[in-house]
Amino acid sequence: MKNLLRYFKNLTITTNQLVFFTCCYVALILNLPFLVKTTNVITSLDNYNGLFLLSLPIFLLSITITLQSILAFRWITKPILIITVICSSLIFYGTISYGLVFDYGMVQNTVETDTAEALSYVNLHAILFFILFGIVPSVLIYAVQLSYKPFLNELLTRLKLIAMSLCVVFLIGGLFYSNYASVGRNNKALIGYITPYKMLDASYKFVRNHYFTSPLKFKVLDTSPTIVRDSNRKHVTVMVLGETARAESFSLNGYNKPTNQYTEKQGVVSFTNMHSCGTATAVSVPCMFSRLSKQNYDKRIATSQQNAVDLIHLAGADVLWISNNNGSCKGVCTRVITQQIDTNKLNPLCDGEYCYDEALLAPLRTKLDHLTHENTLIVLHMIGSHGPTYFKRYPIEKRLFTPDCQRSDIQNCSQQQLINTYDNTIAYTDFVLSQVISGLSELAEQEDVETSLLYISDHGESLGENGIYLHGLPYSFAPEEQTRVPMIYWNDPMQTDFNLNCLNTSAKAHITHDNIFDTLLSIMSVRSTAYRIGSDPFIQCKSQSAIARTTVPNRLDTEIVN
Repeated sequence: MKNLLRYFKNLTITTNQLVFFTCCYVALILNLPFLVKTTNVITSLDNYNGLFLLSLPIFLLSITITLQSILAFRWITKPILIITVICSSLIFYGTISYGLVFDYGMVQNTVETDTAEALSYVNLHAILFFILFGIVPSVLIYAVQLSYKPFLNELLTRLKLIAMSLCVVFLIGGLFYSNYASVGRNNKALIGYITPYKMLDASYKFVRNHYFTSPLKFKVLDTSPTIVRDSNRKHVTVMVLGETARAESFSLNGYNKPTNQYTEKQGVVSFTNMHSCGTATAVSVPCMFSRLSKQNYDKRIATSQQNAVDLIHLAGADVLWISNNNGSCKGVCTRVITQQIDTNKLNPLCDGEYCYDEALLAPLRTKLDHLTHENTLIVLHMIGSHGPTYFKRYPIEKRLFTPDCQRSDIQNCSQQQLINTYDNTIAYTDFVLSQVISGLSELAEQEDVETSLLYISDHGESLGENGIYLHGLPYSFAPEEQTRVPMIYWNDPMQTDFNLNCLNTSAKAHITHDNIFDTLLSIMSVRSTAYRIGSDPFIQCKSQSAIARTTVPNRLDTEIVN
C-alpha cells in the first residue's frame, strides 16, 4: 500500500484524466448492482439486442463523465470526486449487502435514524468494505498530482470532454432509443439503483421539502368529537405499535413454528390480510394514524392536521404514548403526553442503547393502577424486531429457536440462523403481548373496567429472500414480506361492542393501514365527523347500539361495509 501511495504521489495527470478514471470506477464498479440487474432484465427478453446490452456500461459511463465534468474545475475537482466515491461506496455496500434502494424514503429514514440505530449497522465487514471501496480510492485521488493549464485552456478541455461524452450519449440514445425506452418504461425501479445520483436527487428533494418549504396551516378535522358508551364502566384500550414484524412469521397466521404460543391461548383475533402504508417507520406510522390514505398520503399534510390520537384525546380520553423505539412517534404523539423508556444500564432490561420490550410493562402497570379518566388510550411503541441486530431484541432465556445469528452483518449468517433469530423476536413480542393482555384481564376482573388490545406492526421485513434484507424498498416493487403485516385484537368478556366470533370470521378480509384511523375511533367509541363507517373493518361485528351511538349523520362516508 505504501508503494502504491508513493507512486500516486509522484504521478501527475490532467484533470480530465482524473475525472475519466474516477468515473470509470464509479460507473463500472460501484454501479455493479445497477448493471447486473439491468443486464438480467435485458437478457430475460425473448429477443434482445446484443449491441444494446454492450452499450449499457458505455452509456452509464458517458452520463457519469458528463455530470462529474460540470463540477470538475481547479481546487474543487478532488473534493467533489472524493465525496462522490465516498457516497457511492456506502450505497454500494447497502445495495449488495441488504438489497437497499436509496430513494426518497431511504433518505428520510437515514436522516431520522438515531445514533444507536445507525451504529447497529457498523460491523467489521462493513468497515473493511468501506475502507476498500471508499477510503482507499479517495486517498489515491487525493494523492495524485494535477497539472493545470491556463484558465481558458482548462475550460476548453473540459468543454471538449463534456461534448465528447454527450456525443456518445446521443449516439447510443439515437441507435437504441426504443430499447432503452422499453426497458425503462417496464422496469422503473431500476433507476433507483443508479449510484449515487438517485440518492443525490432524493436528498435534494428531501431538503427542499423539509427545510425550505413553508409549514401548512394546521387543519382541524373535528372541533367537538365525543365518546359515547352505553356502559358506566371505565374503558381502557392499549394499542401496541409493533416494529418490523411481518405477518407470515406469525403462527397465528399459519406459520409452521410456534411464534405465538402465548397469545393463541388468550382468544385473540388475528387479521391475516393486513397491508402496510409504507415499508419504513417514517411513512407507515404517521400514515396509519392519519385520515389520509396510502394513495394520497403526504407527510406535510399529515403532520398539519388532526390524527386519530388527537381526536381521541380531544373527545375526552386520557392518552399516553409510551415508547421503547427511541422516541420515534414520527410526529403522531406531538400533542399528547409521552413517556420514553430510559435505556440506562441500571435497568436489567436495558444495555445503555436499547431495552427489551418488557421494559414497557412497568410504566403500563403504573398507568393501569392510576386511571384518572373514564376512557383511556395507551399506545406502547415497541422496538419489536428491528434489525439488523435482531439478536439484541430478546433476552437469552427467550432464545427459543437455535442456532441464531448473533451479529449485525446478517448477510453473512446462514438463512436458517437468520430466520431463527428473527423468529425469536416475534416469539418475544408475543410474550410481551400476552403479558399486556394478562394485565388488562386482571384489571377487568378486579376493577370492573372494560379493556381491549390492538396490536399492529408498521411494516414487515425481508430476510434474504431473493437477496433482499431489512426493509425500506420503494412500495411499488417491495416484496410482500415488507408490506404484509400482522394485526391482533383482543377484548375482555365484559366488552360487548364487538362480537369476537364475527371478527374471527371476517379477519381474512383485505385491509390496510388506511383502516386504522377508523378502527381506533370505533374501539374507543368516538363519535366524530371524521369517522368513515365504510373504512371500519369492525363495523360488521359491532352491535347496533354501538353503531347508532357513534355514527354522525354528516360523516365523511356513509357507505356501510357489507
